[in-house]
Amino acid sequence: MSAGILDGKALAGRIKEELRCKCGRLARAPRLAVVLVGDDPASAIYVRNKERDCRECGIDCRDHRLPADTTQEALLALIRELNRDDSVDGILVQLPLPGHLDGAQVLRAIDPDKDVDAFHPENVGRLLLGQPRYLPCTPAGILALLREYAIDPAGKHCVVVGRSNIVGKPLALLLLQADATVTVCHSKTPDLADQCRRADILVSAAGQAGLITADMVRPHAVVIDVAMNRGADGRLCGDVDFGTVAQRADYITPVPGGVGPMTRAMLMENTYQAALGRKTR
Repeated sequence: MSAGILDGKALAGRIKEELRCKCGRLARAPRLAVVLVGDDPASAIYVRNKERDCRECGIDCRDHRLPADTTQEALLALIRELNRDDSVDGILVQLPLPGHLDGAQVLRAIDPDKDVDAFHPENVGRLLLGQPRYLPCTPAGILALLREYAIDPAGKHCVVVGRSNIVGKPLALLLLQADATVTVCHSKTPDLADQCRRADILVSAAGQAGLITADMVRPHAVVIDVAMNRGADGRLCGDVDFGTVAQRADYITPVPGGVGPMTRAMLMENTYQAALGRKTR
């Protein structure tokens, strides 16, 4: 029997429609400033998708495109300007930045109240304490998908493959706060397959096509594929061998159409919340 599909595209569409209604009731549209440095093709696609999502939600998206040779000081000066601009509710710096730029310093320069990606150290600390200002977008999208399909992490063993600051670490924290038992695996984990087979909920965010095969998945598990890779045939794929794993799991996310749309929907939600917060301060 084939697994049920965790349809992130459909859920994201409903979330964006709700946001469109909520944003329409505000005195002015929330404004998101998106900073893109250089001409990385993948980053340009991500930014276009975010711009489209903003239009669908009634959010005013303002692009700030800088050449690849932009200096650190010039980029920081733009961030300071956006921090001071009261018409800007959220700031997003598209990653990765060109190699000569210090991404960590740039993220620290963003006003935490406008940090709708939730990457600023203050917002990471608040997440650790269980007092988040905003939830990081991809982990929040995963939790929203689980809620939509009545999959409760409480009491479950969740295995997260990948320990990035963007997905693996914050997702592990959120799952812990949802009363799951969490194992985080990475490139140095011995016998990854054995760890994965222990999972009631298996999340892979490693960025390695074909990493998770059917023999690594216990029967009736829930499998969340976060990665976006290009297969040997040039097609988009995740970490999970979808065809075989879908015959073993109870639920699985597709790639594309699973976690990706939910990540962007959560960014829209954070931008709306940022606008609400600024109106009450």
